[in-house]
Amino acid sequence: MKYIDCDVHHNVPDIEAIFPYLPRKYKEQVEIFGIGIPMQISSLNGGVNGRRADSYPSNGKLPGTNLPLMASQHLDPFNIEYGILTGEFQWATVTPDTYYSAALCSALNDYTIEHWLEKDARLRGSIYVPIHDPVAAVKEIERLGSHPLMVQVLAPAGTKMPYGQKFYHPIYEACERHNLPFTIHVGSEGHGINPSPTGVGYPSYYVEFRALRQQVYMAHMASFVFEGVFELFPKLKVVFLEAGVFWIAPYLWHLDQDWRGLRYQTPWVQKKPSEYFQTNMYVGSQPVEEVPNPNLFMPMMESVYARDRMLFASDYPHWDYDSPKLAFPKMDKELAENIFYNNAADLYGLPKNEVKGA
Repeated sequence: MKYIDCDVHHNVPDIEAIFPYLPRKYKEQVEIFGIGIPMQISSLNGGVNGRRADSYPSNGKLPGTNLPLMASQHLDPFNIEYGILTGEFQWATVTPDTYYSAALCSALNDYTIEHWLEKDARLRGSIYVPIHDPVAAVKEIERLGSHPLMVQVLAPAGTKMPYGQKFYHPIYEACERHNLPFTIHVGSEGHGINPSPTGVGYPSYYVEFRALRQQVYMAHMASFVFEGVFELFPKLKVVFLEAGVFWIAPYLWHLDQDWRGLRYQTPWVQKKPSEYFQTNMYVGSQPVEEVPNPNLFMPMMESVYARDRMLFASDYPHWDYDSPKLAFPKMDKELAENIFYNNAADLYGLPKNEVKGA
């Protein structure tokens, strides 16, 4: 079995690493005043600062900063054919200075290309954009959208408004033009300029943040559907990463039911929400929920259309890393091949898997 891992977190060893890619103005600003990015209020996490204890390189830098270590721990032993880098850079999008945010995103993208994508042929990159400035975001997509190693546009789940609103439509037009998925990764909820991470304020503990990620994704998913994004941009593909999987099933049932009763309010929504999910949305597998009754696993997988819409994601090197060998119970051959390889190959335009496994 070969694998495409759709959520591999690389990082920069320190802010100075991106200085060669930053305009002089911002380099000097960081040197004199510091990075100037609002940090998250609650950073308590699992593992060691949220990472696997064994993922820290010997030089003392952060996990995800050492390509040989990543290769030896994850890419090589698990036969990862392609790893989609998603970074640790959501912080670049939470400053009110959109010019600074755009400069940071460009610098981080260029750093990723030179120090990661050009060093290992298995890796593919994500274009970070200043999501709160669509003009600047489109400019960055136009700059890198044709780069053969950049395969998606990446944005944090935490943002100023739901992603279906027309404020973001120029970004989706650019994504469609370059055939790039728009991928949302958990992060930045309640940080910097973003509103509270929940509808009732700030939780006290990380376990609450983690348990409530789904409500942020629920807001974005409903917004995409009812604002008519997929009618305006029918080729747009949206990926939801790192907020679990099985919550999607009852949520789609709920959306379908309410759409039938209230469709007069949004007559431009031509299909059931669950149908848009099946044509325009994907979900990353990590962290897939452990069902209390093994007999429930396959019905839940069918209810979230996993055969066609699920992408394998390991979340390396985070503490709740999912090994491709251990994340799932035994599945039928077609389902396993689709989740572990074929769905991502179709989404990202990567070569089809010629090696068949069980």
